[in-house]
Amino acid sequence: MKRFYVDLHIHIGRTWTGKPVKITGAKSLTFTNIIEHARHEKGLNMIGIIDSHSPEVILEMESLVSSGDMVEHPDGGLAFGDLTVIPGSELEIYDEQCNGPIHVLVFFPTIAIMREFSNWLSGHLKNVQLSSQRIYVSGLELQRKVKELGGLFIPAHVFTPFKSLYGKGVNKSLTEVFDPALIDGIELGLSSDTSMADQIKELHDYTFVTNSDAHSLAKIAREYQVILMKEPSFKELGKALKKEDGRQIAVNYGLDPLLGKYHKTVCAACLHPADEDDQICSQCGNKKIIKGVADRILELKTVEKSPEDRPPYVHQVPLEFIPGLGPKVLDKLVNHFGSEMAILHEVPGEALHEVVPPKIADMIMKAREGKVTLSAGGGGKYGKISE
Repeated sequence: MKRFYVDLHIHIGRTWTGKPVKITGAKSLTFTNIIEHARHEKGLNMIGIIDSHSPEVILEMESLVSSGDMVEHPDGGLAFGDLTVIPGSELEIYDEQCNGPIHVLVFFPTIAIMREFSNWLSGHLKNVQLSSQRIYVSGLELQRKVKELGGLFIPAHVFTPFKSLYGKGVNKSLTEVFDPALIDGIELGLSSDTSMADQIKELHDYTFVTNSDAHSLAKIAREYQVILMKEPSFKELGKALKKEDGRQIAVNYGLDPLLGKYHKTVCAACLHPADEDDQICSQCGNKKIIKGVADRILELKTVEKSPEDRPPYVHQVPLEFIPGLGPKVLDKLVNHFGSEMAILHEVPGEALHEVVPPKIADMIMKAREGKVTLSAGGGGKYGKISE
């Protein structure tokens, strides 16, 4: 088996006209820009692009295949050199079984199947061009359609306070809205890691995935996983999620939960820390309290330990979180060492000192070794690294 770097949750920015979003000072989030950045600067081997249901994106994929820039893999996925793209879609369920909206990820092996799914979607949502839309069918009906087309079904960022399975979607159990047999994996998302999620017994049956949910090129691979497969294809990914024939996730990489945007319970207005049962902020008097992921998991907790076969979860500090490491220094590092993956995990400290100031080189090494001081995030604001 070979080791492949994988991030399965990357957005193409879409306006209400269906056109790509242009971020000031950055490249547009087009399909082409994403695959080039993921391959050449991030060093990834497989990505999931979750706006692939959009007719414009489907046309772009077909055009890249027609030109020979991409090739459809016989076992599913689109090969762009040594990077494989898995076409996917993020959708929002809010049926009569849900307490609140729930986001899910679905993936398919080919452009033709994604086009068939897109045609079906167009009859069940308001604008098929856009990302993360509410779909007007039940969670169970969506699961069955995905499986009918040979797809993969993964609840997304399952603990974030808004638009997630355990955030507000259910009271206690995923069985309230989904058929557990039709779930292929669970995406942890910001503010939680394996040890936290495994306090919920019903999740022990599933493989955990850690993905960036990137809405910009810089955020790609903020979280990712290393997967053991023979090659990067849709079929091999499915086997890895089911831990079949030696395929499996070898390690999950993600933010320390303290760095996540929703780890602690805070006031929605001033972000002052609050207790989970507070009805009013002691600092500013605001009546809206955003419950943190840590407190929500304590509510759901049923067991203490993870299953013995869980892969390690490595707390990663993305380079953009390093104090003093701006875009120019990041470009210098990537140009010199080849990819952000190499800088985060492989480049020796001595080599870093030859390229960037000692303070930044030392901070990268301390972050790699888990020796930095963190302050917890909450209410939509990331945590911070202390210098």
